[in-house]
Amino acid sequence: MGFSPNPFTFFIPFLPTFFISISYNKWGGDSKSYPTIPYKKEGFGIGFEIPLKQKLTQMKKFVIIGTAVTVVGLAASSFRNEKQLPEITNETQIKELPVQKNEAFKRGESLSFRMHYGIIDAGVATLSVTDEAVEIGGRKTFHVVGIGKSRGAFDWVFKVRDRYETYIDEQAIVPWLFVRRVSEGSYTCNQDYIFNHYSEKVNVGEPKLYDIQPNMQDMVSAFYHARTMDLSGAKPGDIYSINAFVDKEVFPVKIKFIGRETIKTDLGTFKCLKFRPIIQQGRIFKHEEDLNIWISDDKNHIPIQGQANVLVGSIKMDLTSYSGLANPVAKVD
Repeated sequence: MGFSPNPFTFFIPFLPTFFISISYNKWGGDSKSYPTIPYKKEGFGIGFEIPLKQKLTQMKKFVIIGTAVTVVGLAASSFRNEKQLPEITNETQIKELPVQKNEAFKRGESLSFRMHYGIIDAGVATLSVTDEAVEIGGRKTFHVVGIGKSRGAFDWVFKVRDRYETYIDEQAIVPWLFVRRVSEGSYTCNQDYIFNHYSEKVNVGEPKLYDIQPNMQDMVSAFYHARTMDLSGAKPGDIYSINAFVDKEVFPVKIKFIGRETIKTDLGTFKCLKFRPIIQQGRIFKHEEDLNIWISDDKNHIPIQGQANVLVGSIKMDLTSYSGLANPVAKVD
């Protein structure tokens, strides 16, 4: 497993575009193939058509540009307009999904971010929980859509047009369907993952079904699930863990609580909780402390700011707007 500059990599689960893998294609020009997976029909256990096409991904000369720009990672249209939603059934009628208390987000929430490399804008990104209450397998879901793109000179040198969508169970806060459409320079990736939490399997469009553990997340739902955690008693040094299924593997996401800080931004001053993802040193970051994320110290737990000190420079993310929050935000007047 290697690391690459993928969206949703550096700061997930508390920052939408940076963290789950820093990421998962390999640095340094290794090749990796991703199938195109259009639906044929039928719900879970869907039949897929997989054109066996491979693309070499040469990222080495874009290490800095790619890292900064792909922080944007997200993209436009609604998957639901193009595909049928899966039909998932609890065949045994025995297993019940646990209920995860959620006071952190609701339908209609929208978060917008600006990513920049030093003084240069790299891109913009938005994460939204749509107003629709889509049902999958008779269970209501939150439909989350991320949209974004690279900007300015970065868009000219290394264009990013990515889209991520997830359908998260309203009660259990686990994903049923994950959609990934990535276009980053010459690199593309198309993934449709269907999660069945009753049978604890994931269908990635191959004959083989992958085993998962209870409460398994995808790279986007991990962000929302993490926001539901009770952090009121967090103490410096506490470590929080979430498992996410990424590129056919289980990827353990671990973050360390550093402490409480008040930070100033263009939107004002916020009381924040500071976290530090536990990462592999030496590839992109010299030290573990080179990657930090500040989230609002309230029940929303929205990302306010993030900063990554890479080997030659610094990437920063700032919250630029928010609306539809479930709770008052910890803003200092």
